[in-house]
Amino acid sequence: MSSIGDWTERFLGTRRLARPVRDRLLVEARVTQYAKGQVIFDPHHIPDSLMFLVEGTIRVSQTSDNGRDIVLYRVEAGDSCVLTTACMLAEEAYNAEGLAETPVTAVVLPRPAFDRLVAEEPEFRSFVFAAYSRRLIDLLRVVDDVAFGRIDVRLAERLLALAGEADEVVSTHQQLASELGSAREVISRVLQDFQRRELISQTRGHIRLINRAGLVTLAASA
Repeated sequence: MSSIGDWTERFLGTRRLARPVRDRLLVEARVTQYAKGQVIFDPHHIPDSLMFLVEGTIRVSQTSDNGRDIVLYRVEAGDSCVLTTACMLAEEAYNAEGLAETPVTAVVLPRPAFDRLVAEEPEFRSFVFAAYSRRLIDLLRVVDDVAFGRIDVRLAERLLALAGEADEVVSTHQQLASELGSAREVISRVLQDFQRRELISQTRGHIRLINRAGLVTLAASA
């Protein structure tokens, strides 16, 4: 653990735990690393550890029977992976895939240690279920967006989020469709409309935001 020091300081939930509980976590957990593009978990495996993400980003997505992808959420540094928690509690295999979008450093707590801490430490148990509840609300928002949200509004929001402070998004139409749980043809049609309205310009695999204010207005119009 020396390479990242007291990792319990990096997570709001673990930082609030009593020192003896945090010390148990430091003893029981281990640091692991994943390369960019590496599959961290998939639908064929039952999880054997709880993951705390120290550095990097994990994209959690699901693929339907007809091959359409949807991004459920991302695990960022400072988060724990709630899907791992849910599958461990249910003793079931993952129903989604976790992919390292960047190089990832994580702390993993093996299943036996997780079970002991949940059983013996009320503070840790509360932390686990509080994190689970927050992410469940996020997933319900995804369902609501896919079922009821306007695709042009959602696409404007996603472009702004992916661009950050930059003016360009490096992404294919298919990747954006996966982000939004839509079809590539739908995304292509909306992007063409954005281009006609001079909100963006496009080249292969690149989308430039040329009217950020207009996209912000559209994203806020829901």
